[in-house]
Amino acid sequence: MAKVKVAVIVGSNRRESINRKLAQALAGLAEGQLGFHFVSIEDLPLYNQDLEGELPPSVVRFKSEIAAADALLFVTPKHNRSIPAVLKNAIDWGARPYGQNSWSGKPAAITGTSPGALGTAVAQLHLRQVLGTLGALVMGGEAYISFKPGLLDSNGTIADETTRGFLKAFIDQFATTVGRSFAREAAA
Repeated sequence: MAKVKVAVIVGSNRRESINRKLAQALAGLAEGQLGFHFVSIEDLPLYNQDLEGELPPSVVRFKSEIAAADALLFVTPKHNRSIPAVLKNAIDWGARPYGQNSWSGKPAAITGTSPGALGTAVAQLHLRQVLGTLGALVMGGEAYISFKPGLLDSNGTIADETTRGFLKAFIDQFATTVGRSFAREAAA
C-alpha cells in the first residue's frame, strides 16, 4: 500500500508557532508510516456564505488539499480555552458549501501544545466535538503537551525521551487507526 497522505492543519498562523514546531516534530516521528502535507489556512478569507457561489482561490486550494488527503492531523493551540478563530474559519470553509463537506469520513487525530499545565485540553475537546459533528472519524486517545524549554532540540526533534515515546505511540496509534479505516473500506 502507498504511504498514507495526511493533511496537517496547524491551528495557528504565527510564523514561530510552537504548534507548527510540534507538528514538524511529529512528521519526523511518522517517517516511513505516514506522509505529512502541511495545509495552509492563514490565507483563507473569513467565512461568508455570500462567497460560496464562486469560491475564492485560496478556499478552492484548501478544499482540494483536504480532498487529496487520506487522513487529517490537527495540531492546535488554545485561544481563550477554545479553538483559535483561524482554525474555526478553516473548518467552516471545509464544511461548505452545503453538500461539499471536506471532513466527512476522513480519519483524524488531534493534538496540540501550550505552555500551560493543561496543554490544549479544552481546545482539543471543542475541536473533537466540531469535527465529530461534521462526520470526521476522530481517533480516540488524547495528547495534551505542555510546551517547556528543552522540549525540542535545535534540530526541531523532540528532545524529552518520555514525551518522544508518548508522541511516537500517539502517531503509531494514528497510523493503525487510519490503516483500519482503509481495511474497512476495502472490505465494504
